[in-house]
Amino acid sequence: MKNYLEFEKDIKTLEDEMELLKSPGSESISEVDTNKIKSTQDQINSKLKSIYSNLNSWQKTQVARHEDRPRASFYINKIFNNFTPLAGDRYYGDDQSVTAGFGLINEKSVLVVGQEKGEDLNTRIEKNFGMMSPEGYRKCIRLMKLADRFKIPIITFIDTPGAYPGIGAEQRGQASAIAHSIECCMSLKVPNISVIIGEGGSGGAIALASSNKVIMLENSIYSVISPEGCASILWRDPGKSLEAAEAMKLSAQDLLKLGVIDDIIPEPLGGAHRNHDEIAHSLKNNILKNLDYFENMDPEQIFDHRKNKFLKIGREGGFTKPSFKGDIGLEYKVPISVRFKRIFTQKKYLFSALGLAIIASIIALLS
Repeated sequence: MKNYLEFEKDIKTLEDEMELLKSPGSESISEVDTNKIKSTQDQINSKLKSIYSNLNSWQKTQVARHEDRPRASFYINKIFNNFTPLAGDRYYGDDQSVTAGFGLINEKSVLVVGQEKGEDLNTRIEKNFGMMSPEGYRKCIRLMKLADRFKIPIITFIDTPGAYPGIGAEQRGQASAIAHSIECCMSLKVPNISVIIGEGGSGGAIALASSNKVIMLENSIYSVISPEGCASILWRDPGKSLEAAEAMKLSAQDLLKLGVIDDIIPEPLGGAHRNHDEIAHSLKNNILKNLDYFENMDPEQIFDHRKNKFLKIGREGGFTKPSFKGDIGLEYKVPISVRFKRIFTQKKYLFSALGLAIIASIIALLS
């Protein structure tokens, strides 16, 4: 059974009508009307295009959390061949909220890591709704180091509201596990590519998304906190989730402008949950394109690429000295506007005196 969001009520009405048209037998419909079916389908497509081209940030958050949205396990089974899952952190146990193992994509070996929310209530409880515990991050660290040793690229699928905040997780070193996971991701000498397929929440996401390339599906989100959490802190009112979502700039389009992510994968009409196969095909092509980008880079260049990517976030001019062809290095270029502001601040008394002298000269000439 399909699940519909609040703003999809008109779509539900039309699709219910479509089902009746495709399954005649009631008193009102006795035979299949192909023209009516085509007309109704055109209306559905038109409505979907209109709605999904004008989603606000809160609506995109709802789409990112959609129950029918494909999960990491679907992409792993659809995109990779001979996937071999590996379990355990060699310290405590195995975390069911993350699937990790080695597989092939176009005959190329990769390590695949996927955060798992689950498909139904039972699997969601089993996988803790995608909220990883310390043993999950330690499992990922163990496998990422293994991939680094054998020069195998790493692909991560991000879909989590955040790391698990329970007492047991804190007692087992949740904060330390997240920090070490970020450190491991940043120190790799092999390319790592992260795809945010749904929610990318807080440190739980960035622990695995500190990558050479961070890619988002069109209707996914990536933020330090949920809109509800932000609204509760700032306004003490979870009902202001829309205002919080807009202010947080958590959509793929906003984050691409800010330089936080590198690419956006367009979703099928009506979102990824409406056509699983199409989005899997697009995602596979994007992964292959990015793997090809790093094909001829040596380990140091891959490491520098990742370091430079994160160092330039939030800096208008970025780092401009090329460390290798086609990318940027570590020499920071101060923007011209910042230079003028700095000079004016440092020499403000001189400029003030000069301004007064010019004004006095003009007054003298006029008199």
